[in-house]
Formats: sequence, C-alpha cells, structure tokens
Amino acid sequence: MLRTFRIAALAAALIIPATALAQDTPKDDPIGDLISKAVEVFERVTDLKLRATLYHAGAKGVGGRDSLGCSVVPMRTLAVDPRIIPRRSIVFIKETVGLMMPNGQPHDGVWYASDTGGAIKGAKVDLYTGSGSGSMRQFFDRRINAAVLNAVKIGTFNGCPPR
Repeated sequence: MLRTFRIAALAAALIIPATALAQDTPKDDPIGDLISKAVEVFERVTDLKLRATLYHAGAKGVGGRDSLGCSVVPMRTLAVDPRIIPRRSIVFIKETVGLMMPNGQPHDGVWYASDTGGAIKGAKVDLYTGSGSGSMRQFFDRRINAAVLNAVKIGTFNGCPPR
C-alpha cells in the first residue's frame, strides 16, 4: 500500500509541480488539496537501510525507561540516532512483520523511536525485544540481529508510545 501511495504521489508531483499547486490552486479545490497533501507526504517518506541490534530487560545498562522518560514497550520501542531518525518517529520495519508480540498476536512492523543509546550511531537501530534474553530468540531465528533492515518513517507521535 505504501509503494502504491508513493507511486501515485510521484505521478502527481511529475504532472503538477508542488510549487504550482501552492500558487495556482483555488481555495476550494479538493482535488488540488489532495494532490498537495500527497506530494507533501511523498517528500517526507524516505526508505532507510538500518543495521539492527537487539536489547532486552535484564541486560547490563538497560532500564525500564526510554530516553523520553516513558516505559519501554516490548516489540515496540526503538532506540535510534536522533540525527538519522528523530525521536517520536513512528517507523515501519518490514522484516519484523509477523514476529510474535508478547500478547501472541503477529507484529505489524510498527516501532516507536523513543530511545537512544551510546552505541546507536548513524544508520543503526536497537530493537527492544522484552524481558530476558529469551525474548530475542525469534529475532535470531529470522537472522534479524546485526542484519540490514528496510525501514520507512510513517509518522510521528506525541507523549509516550502506545503500550
């Protein structure tokens, strides 16, 4: 769906330049408004290639709070370099779709950039897996630890990430 949306947004950008939309679109033009919004979103969406590592509760230096002061959330909290991915970003990571969440449901690939770490520099992320090293097993089974993942920033959040 994201790919289809990006293609549509690109087509709109090629047909009608965004600057022309901003200057020439009448105030009551819903189609022009829709195209403008699509171009805006297209310009913000960027595919990222990120090297992933894992962390869990119980490991040395891992606390129960992220860098925003919120509780870390298993299979949702993402530690980032804020120069690459701003904190409070919602990030879709394709390779995590289908992993089992703590509640037994399949993961939808959505992570919340609410943490940072001293070792997280550049195009690297740290995925919070939950409590104990056993919570990382499914990541190892899929060879996600130390792998390059495909990620897309899909939005932002306010406050603390949802639990």
